[in-house]
Amino acid sequence: QVHLVESGGGLAQPGGSLRLSCTASGFVFRNYAMAWARQAPGKGLEWVSAIYSDGTDTYYADSVKGRFTISRDNAKNTLFLQMNSLKPEDTALYYCVKSTDARYYSDTEFYTEGLYDYWGQGTQVTVSS
Repeated sequence: QVHLVESGGGLAQPGGSLRLSCTASGFVFRNYAMAWARQAPGKGLEWVSAIYSDGTDTYYADSVKGRFTISRDNAKNTLFLQMNSLKPEDTALYYCVKSTDARYYSDTEFYTEGLYDYWGQGTQVTVSS
C-alpha cells in the first residue's frame, strides 16, 4: 500500500525558511517522478514543483521560482522541498504527490492533475509575523 507522509511544516516569519520532507513507502520510489502541490484557504490547488525520478530535471511554478528547491534522496525514499524567502502568500497546506511516470514531457505537464495517483495527507505551512 502506498503511503506518502509529509513533515516539516510549521510557522515561519516572512523571509524565513522551512524544509518539507515526504517519506514514501509501498512503491519503488526511484521509478517515479514526484511533485509538491499546495492549497491555501479558500483557493484552488497550485502545483508548486516537480522532479524526475532520477532527480535530473526539476520544474517550478513562477510564484516560487528562485526561492524553493525540490530534491530527492532515492536511497532513503524521501522527497524534499527547501523553502527560502518565505512570503505570507506561501501559507497553505502542502501535499506530496506521486506521479504515474518517471518524467515529464513538457515544461507545463507537471501541472496536470491526472498524472498523479497518490497524495499525502499534507503539512501546514503558515508564514506570518
